[in-house]
Amino acid sequence: MVKVEIVEEKEQHDARSPYSSASSSRTSSSVSLSSVGSELDGEESFYERIVALADIIPPTTRQRISNRLGKTAGFLKGTGKVVGNLVWIVTTSALLVGLPLALVLEDEAKIVQQEKEMLAQQQGAQMLAPPGSVYPPNPPQQKGVTPPGF
Repeated sequence: MVKVEIVEEKEQHDARSPYSSASSSRTSSSVSLSSVGSELDGEESFYERIVALADIIPPTTRQRISNRLGKTAGFLKGTGKVVGNLVWIVTTSALLVGLPLALVLEDEAKIVQQEKEMLAQQQGAQMLAPPGSVYPPNPPQQKGVTPPGF
């Protein structure tokens, strides 16, 4: 609710104001206080207040603000689209190249671990075997696991 107060004006201070004139007075208003009071009884929404502010801002300034907001929104939309495309390219490339590479490296690590275990088993069997047993003193060293037929 808006409270209206009547303020007495000082003549020498208001003479310099661009909004005052020699003929202006508080009784020369075209709208009476009773009609203003009846309009203020209902509650205004935030949107209605913003729309009412449109009369205060000159049309050229409103146009300039509208153009700048439009350009900013367009720039943000275009930038968002480019960034989204770049993120899509990076993630799909990582999945198509990185995932198979990671799986191959994991398989290679498993094979190396199996080779180390087999070598450790052979060395353990040599130590436990008596000196004239079936195991030769220096078994041939394998250079890696070879698939059958090679």
